[in-house]
Amino acid sequence: MMYSAYQLASNLMNPLRFKADSLFYWLHQKVPQNGFMYRHAMAVNEQLALLGFSHVRPKFGIDEIVDEFGNRISVVEEVIIRKSFCHLLHFKKVGISQQPRVLLVAPMSGHFATLLSGTVKTLLKDHDVYITDWLNIRDIPLNKGKFDFDSYVRQVIDFLEVLGPKSHLMAVCQPTVACLVATSIMSEDQHPCVPLSLILMAGPIDVRNNPTKVNDLANQKPLSWFKKKLIDTVPRQYQGGGRKVYPGFVQLNAFMSMNLKRHQESFKKLYEYRVSGDDDKAQNIHDFYEEYFAIMDLSAEFYIETIQKIFQDCDLAKGSLTFEGRIVNPKKIKKTFLLTVEGERDDICGIGQTLAAQDLCSSLPPYMKSHHLQIGVGHYGVFNGKRWETQVYPVVRNLIQSC
Repeated sequence: MMYSAYQLASNLMNPLRFKADSLFYWLHQKVPQNGFMYRHAMAVNEQLALLGFSHVRPKFGIDEIVDEFGNRISVVEEVIIRKSFCHLLHFKKVGISQQPRVLLVAPMSGHFATLLSGTVKTLLKDHDVYITDWLNIRDIPLNKGKFDFDSYVRQVIDFLEVLGPKSHLMAVCQPTVACLVATSIMSEDQHPCVPLSLILMAGPIDVRNNPTKVNDLANQKPLSWFKKKLIDTVPRQYQGGGRKVYPGFVQLNAFMSMNLKRHQESFKKLYEYRVSGDDDKAQNIHDFYEEYFAIMDLSAEFYIETIQKIFQDCDLAKGSLTFEGRIVNPKKIKKTFLLTVEGERDDICGIGQTLAAQDLCSSLPPYMKSHHLQIGVGHYGVFNGKRWETQVYPVVRNLIQSC
């Protein structure tokens, strides 16, 4: 009923939003620079147009990059492998080859992989970049089967096999656990495609360290509460009709409520920038929320297992996590360089939660393990924005180049 009620409200609001969006862009082209009333109308319509969610993946929009010498290099986006729940996407740089291959694993946490567009664009300066392009579960028919935590890890392993030996694995937020598991299993099996380096960024390896509001919320209720209150069924009008999911709109509302004042202030600034004619600053905010409000649902099996295994039971940190019936043992990692990255102001993954991977990978000698704490950034700033580009990325690049 929760999903159906949301969809009904969304369907009723969409005509108003679409009309406001059309008016905003029309006014944006016609408004005189000194026309206050026109700019006011444009700003109001922009706010109305943004007040709603999209369930369609935005475009990455990466057609070219500029290298360190100022040369413009064309980028072609190509799908390498199509799986039921995820595509392996490659950003091919025209005329460039023999650069380190990096598999960037995007989080499945209510947003599309395009949330990492800035991460991809920066990585492309020096690397051959691939990304997990997760599909919206509400668009996947029931006959494609279920998707759980093991499915996620298996997907990472399968994609590493596609990239081949001597590739690098990078995970942002939630998939840090799955990527550490995949590397552990592949190392134990002496798999030829075990990654040369493993880069874990702002992820919940051990949430007992400096718990955040996210961690507290996951432990305030029993697992049965999450199943009863947060899991719903996809309406029959969609291809995945009948699937049990954790709806993306519930996830995003939860995240926004944690920082409601900050989001309110952002919308206020957006309005003020538009009215005053500071369109560049306004467009930066507009683009962020256009991406942020593009949401996807999560498989109920995957969501519930994540809550239980990672946030409530801390299975990986305690040495009791299993993958396809096997105990996961990070001590088996002996040939993969490890880098952990955290943000000083991260209110989703507290300081020390990602660093915990260093102790779990106890068989790695000290020279193969490194950690970077980025001062002055929150969760998003670890992998996007100026500090990511100028301070975090050089650390990542140097590690990959040293392998």
